[in-house]
Amino acid sequence: MSTMVRIPSPLRAFTQNQSEVTAEGKTVRLLLLDLTERYAGLRPQILDSTGEVRRFVNIFLNDQDVRAALGIETPVNSGDVIEILPAIAGGGDDPTPVTFATLRNQLRREIMEIKPSDLAAACDTQKDLVVIDVRTIEEWSQGHLPYAIHIDRGHLEMQVESRVPDKSRPIVCYCAAGVRSLFAAKTLQVLGYERVGSLAGGFNAWKGAGLHFVQPTTLTQAQRERYLRHLSIPEVGEEGQIKLLAAKVLCIGAGGLGCPAALYLAAAGVGTLGVIDDDKVDLSNLQRQILHTTDRVGTSKTASAKMTLSALNPDVCVVEHRERLTSQNVIKIFSQYDLIVDGSDNFPTRYLVNDACVQLKKPCVHGSIYRFEGQLTVFWPGKGPCYRCLYPAPPPPELAPSCAEAGVLGVLPGVIGILEAVEAVKIILGRGHLLTGRLVRYDALKAEWRELKIGADPKCAYCAPGAPFPGLVDYEYFCTTA
Repeated sequence: MSTMVRIPSPLRAFTQNQSEVTAEGKTVRLLLLDLTERYAGLRPQILDSTGEVRRFVNIFLNDQDVRAALGIETPVNSGDVIEILPAIAGGGDDPTPVTFATLRNQLRREIMEIKPSDLAAACDTQKDLVVIDVRTIEEWSQGHLPYAIHIDRGHLEMQVESRVPDKSRPIVCYCAAGVRSLFAAKTLQVLGYERVGSLAGGFNAWKGAGLHFVQPTTLTQAQRERYLRHLSIPEVGEEGQIKLLAAKVLCIGAGGLGCPAALYLAAAGVGTLGVIDDDKVDLSNLQRQILHTTDRVGTSKTASAKMTLSALNPDVCVVEHRERLTSQNVIKIFSQYDLIVDGSDNFPTRYLVNDACVQLKKPCVHGSIYRFEGQLTVFWPGKGPCYRCLYPAPPPPELAPSCAEAGVLGVLPGVIGILEAVEAVKIILGRGHLLTGRLVRYDALKAEWRELKIGADPKCAYCAPGAPFPGLVDYEYFCTTA
């Protein structure tokens, strides 16, 4: 949103003699920061070293002094007009204005400029060095230094302290040609950063020197809008969202657990989502299996799941595996995915999923439900126990409860399934503390959570270090209804 700013005569030398210019910002403060970024010579005329309006300058919003409102935090709306009114002595000659060139030359005397070759060497030897790319996101997307973090110059003052909280660390800013980075470095000095420099010649000089740079995969504008809330989280950001879009996750079952897990993984932007299930939608499923609808009764569950997930997020490639998981197909199917989300409803499938994950060294997010109770953990070969560490062998068929007979509270799979999706996203992002070695139990009737520590069995026939893999087993099929 552009806002018109009226420039008084004494300041027009800094705006190429324009009496009216435009700037952007949701508040007067942000608008003035944008204005002084566009017309750098205006900054010392309007703002002091801390970014506040100088005492001899008044700012009017639609002919009203902003001090009568919220000061420079006053919101700016579409159609508003800003007028800058500095004190004018009158009667004397105009002082010689500070030009952009003189201000730039002054900064070059104050800010250390670093040659590309010297910066490349410093990046290899100074582990605490921070390199900040202050260009626009469009410029960043065309290529950037491999060690850099991106903070747009227009957002530098607002974001840098959260991104680089330690003000004693050495920082080098760079832009395209080494000019914006000088002003950015000066700003960091004003904010209290102790060792700040600028890359001489900027990114252009870095490329010209033949130094390595990264040309990243980028998000489309539509993806930026869809995943805006992810991009706002430092732990995710654009890099994390690209990881999600590149990830391949297989959901075991399109039933009570698989439905909510798949739904939220698709919403999060997991790029490839496999769903394996050989069942069809039944009317009794709809109390908890939220991917399916009444008009799809009798339809393949994988087809129904694909319709729902594709409608929710066209970014996601939904792969149907309309078959029962067996020892003959499990390795071929699992090999196509990065991690497995187990929403199975029977012991034979749980053991088969575990054993295949152990053989392929793939993480498995495991969930299970029974009436009012749910369990959740992460089995990751080499990082913690496997399912057989807890239960070396399945119970005999006569002792295995029937899913149809036991029943389940309809909303319970939503709780556990969504938590499975959370753990899967954490694995993809490489963030947070996973439930590896921990099992969470939820009692819905008591509204009670308990966490149990589980350890790897050093004598586990499947995952113990050095143990030969015993092979895959198809146990007798206990239960067919999720």
